[in-house]
Amino acid sequence: MTFSNTASSSPSTSPSLLLRARAGEALAWQRLVQLYSPLVYNWARRTGLQAQDAADVSQETFAAVASRLNSFDDQRTGATFRGWLWTITRNKSADWVRNQEKQPGAVGGSWNLAKLDQRPAPAENQIDASDSAAQSSNDQLEIVQRALAMIRGSFQKNTWQAFWRTVIDERSPEEVADELGISKWTVYKARSRVLMRLRSELDGLEELP
Repeated sequence: MTFSNTASSSPSTSPSLLLRARAGEALAWQRLVQLYSPLVYNWARRTGLQAQDAADVSQETFAAVASRLNSFDDQRTGATFRGWLWTITRNKSADWVRNQEKQPGAVGGSWNLAKLDQRPAPAENQIDASDSAAQSSNDQLEIVQRALAMIRGSFQKNTWQAFWRTVIDERSPEEVADELGISKWTVYKARSRVLMRLRSELDGLEELP
């Protein structure tokens, strides 16, 4: 799968989710949570938390993100939203474990905290310090897939099919053009429109290859 653009066009763009969420748009915030909440939950689970505890940590993480969203500097060299989000998630997971240790009769807290301490907190631009490069790539792919599902309804059927079959299915524009009964340049234009919208939506959040 490649996300490179090969043709210029009048793209279907809009302000990014990040900008709209910072501006207080409720739908943008909901979409941001929809994009990243499965990832945050999985990170919390990887630290050793049980399912309900990880769900609670996820809620606390996004509450913190909501109050600090304007502090994330997506223009800083090397900064990534996932790296910033991981730092908050790890800190909230550690806070949860420490709070559990203070509860009478707590069991397993020391083990979880030790496991957290074995995983060095990465800088905001070093998400791979905690996850392998392969895992980070998988995380990004899941986010892109969820973002595509969100923007699917903004495009006509032929436009979406031309994009999907050339980018996701990795078929040639010529083959797709013959199948859909459109010109090769229409396929290029359709692919470019969807990719530009995807990049616009994820601007400041994910860097697509």
